[in-house]
Amino acid sequence: MLQSNNQYTKLRWLLTIAGLLFYVVDIFTDVALALNYFLREQFVWSALTVGFVLAGLFVTQIFSYAWYRDDMSDDVINPEGKTAIFGMSKCGLAAVHLCGMGIFTRYCQLLKKSFTVVWKKTNFYTVEEKKEANHRLFCMATDLSMLKLFEAFLESVPQLLLQLYIVLSLGGCSVMQYLSIAFSFFNIAWALVDYRRCLRRSLPHISEMPSGIPTCIYLLYKLCTITSHIFSFTLFLILSTYSTVAFTALWLLWTTWAHLLQTNFCSSRGLELLYRAVVGVILTFTFFNVKGQDTKVTMTLYYLFYSLVNISAPLLLVLLGPEFHTVTPLLTVTSLIFGCLLLGLVCLVLYYLLLHPREKWQEADEVDGLGGETETTKRLKHFLQP
Repeated sequence: MLQSNNQYTKLRWLLTIAGLLFYVVDIFTDVALALNYFLREQFVWSALTVGFVLAGLFVTQIFSYAWYRDDMSDDVINPEGKTAIFGMSKCGLAAVHLCGMGIFTRYCQLLKKSFTVVWKKTNFYTVEEKKEANHRLFCMATDLSMLKLFEAFLESVPQLLLQLYIVLSLGGCSVMQYLSIAFSFFNIAWALVDYRRCLRRSLPHISEMPSGIPTCIYLLYKLCTITSHIFSFTLFLILSTYSTVAFTALWLLWTTWAHLLQTNFCSSRGLELLYRAVVGVILTFTFFNVKGQDTKVTMTLYYLFYSLVNISAPLLLVLLGPEFHTVTPLLTVTSLIFGCLLLGLVCLVLYYLLLHPREKWQEADEVDGLGGETETTKRLKHFLQP
């Protein structure tokens, strides 16, 4: 009998709708905030707010289109060599992605296909066919969750940093700023957990991440460490906007590291370089296992370095920027930096020592999702490992 943790359930279908709503509302609040800045003649803030939205959309459309093209040329997924996938030709795919609708299209396809499996009484001839159908859905969900992860770190995280800088340096906060900050935070949280759970369900040799306490501890670890990083980066920006040079250097460092690791995620050289650049952005704010290797030492060094960065931010602001003491709620922000950093590191240790799922190895005759290795399953093997 098919185990429940391998099934694409009704709850999973409803959560997919919730993820779509978070995505739409996050973009809507950011665009509305940019318009608000424009009407108040704050053109720099308006341009930066829109710029981060466009950056996230642009990169996710590129990867989404490339993955569709890979699937179309795959002999296992498309053995008949059809010139269309999900009813769309290459020109249709290009038009959809040029309009920025790639993620929405993937959401619609996933919701439509999963609806027939979880809400309608679908008769499968064998247990293997049922496994195959559920595995296909989780592969589609994992592709989507990876794109959402890209979007979260290219749009929501920088947006959160920008809006916090504006609020803390200039004082005052409008309703739209509050909404943009809140939904950026929610979008980041959702992307992190959804990505981890979808990825682990789509790979047969990796155990499922248990819900409840393990998921909560993992989410706290990620959110607290990222929040600590963002607040410390905000203080550096308040001290000097030239801190952006240091942030760029950090991004180049992590991008170079991904390059030295020789990631093998994309089907083309140009796309692989873009992927490494995106990985550099993600590693600037949180740690992921880029190559699926043992990273205990690397992770330890990573968080030791960022702990020093987080601690130095409020100290440097006190020593070098006394004029900001009356403008910035320094004590509150400093407490958040130290508190989130400590709680995040405690949750990190607790999760990986006691709650991290162990790998399970597939039996030789177990059905491998789509009946063979496809472009989708190749991608899954090289996705960032949480």
